[in-house]
Amino acid sequence: MKMNFFGSKDKVEAKVANGSQQANVSVDGGYKTNTIVLKQGVPAKLTFNRKDPSSCLEQVVFPEFQIKEFLPQNEDHTIDIDTSKAGEYQFACGMDMFHGKVVVK
Repeated sequence: MKMNFFGSKDKVEAKVANGSQQANVSVDGGYKTNTIVLKQGVPAKLTFNRKDPSSCLEQVVFPEFQIKEFLPQNEDHTIDIDTSKAGEYQFACGMDMFHGKVVVK
């Protein structure tokens, strides 16, 4: 299991409301929360808020979803996540030093 650089194991289940699910990820010295559990088949959005000024954390990459997004500092940035298939999907910073995962079940 990959963890963020400091070994955080924060985990959260996304909140479902009005037919969709949403979770927040703070980006500050890594990803807090770094494990997000989503329900399969329910549209999902992850909102990242980058506090850390490091250029390492200015991008988030989801290789399996072919997502590579710039995260503006001190702003919310929302990404749609495909929940059609169950599984574990890794995400990382642009330099592949900080990690997290999405679990779809």
